[in-house]
Amino acid sequence: MNITIIGLGLIGGSLALDIKKAFPQAVITGIDASTQHLEEALSLGIIRQKGILEDVRDADWVILAVPVDVITKVLPQVLDNVGEETIVFDAGSTKAAICRSVEKHPRRRNFIAAHPIAGTEFSGPSAAITGLFNGKTNIICEVEKTAFKLQEKALELFKALGMRIRYMDPVAHDMHIAYVSHLSHISSFMLGKTVIEKEKDERDIFDMAGSGFTSTVRLAKSSPNTWASIFSENKENVSAALQQYIANLKNFQQLLDSGDYEGMHAEMENTNRIKNILNGIK
Repeated sequence: MNITIIGLGLIGGSLALDIKKAFPQAVITGIDASTQHLEEALSLGIIRQKGILEDVRDADWVILAVPVDVITKVLPQVLDNVGEETIVFDAGSTKAAICRSVEKHPRRRNFIAAHPIAGTEFSGPSAAITGLFNGKTNIICEVEKTAFKLQEKALELFKALGMRIRYMDPVAHDMHIAYVSHLSHISSFMLGKTVIEKEKDERDIFDMAGSGFTSTVRLAKSSPNTWASIFSENKENVSAALQQYIANLKNFQQLLDSGDYEGMHAEMENTNRIKNILNGIK
């Protein structure tokens, strides 16, 4: 297995580690715009060698794990260069724009639009961990546009990494993911901003931050480069999610200001059923 991974951060690096564990003979070539990331990935043993875009001609697999706005630019170039049997998939957090970018490409049959829903708040090759995708859901969009025998091979790889598969329309994917992923990152960033602006003494934040604040603001440690591109690519859905979230926050503020503690209690009690939903999924 000759595998080229474009983007050697948390996702690309973790995919490399999991593939090497499942397929020890795999030869993994890395491509990254950052020379530092390339050298770090080499020193950590994440990749065997550095490469350039033209190397995808000899690849059995090409994986794009770069920001989503970069995927839409690089993916057509990758498909221009791959062979008939090469399987190309991405790991982008939005899917509609990516699918549109290659909808008329003559090698569209070689591409699988995927979104492994896994990650941490850390970034870069040193953040890569083995087993990141085990038990996680991998959303696949427009599978019918991928050659069937390439679909089969890709599903074997995904299952070897421990991922569950779910199929979804790319437009529906982007709407749902705005609520369950993108909105939570914005909330975390803005909570962190609010506290930093109010609490000027960093020692007060450190000493007084409980587990609730720490867990809620954890995502604010994520890469701004990654998430700014995601929000931009999915701006209509993210804006709609924000509008609804802000409306709920304003409603809660009104209940608080008016002393309607029964109303506040009811709002929280009704939301408590999220525990059952998440426990059921788990």
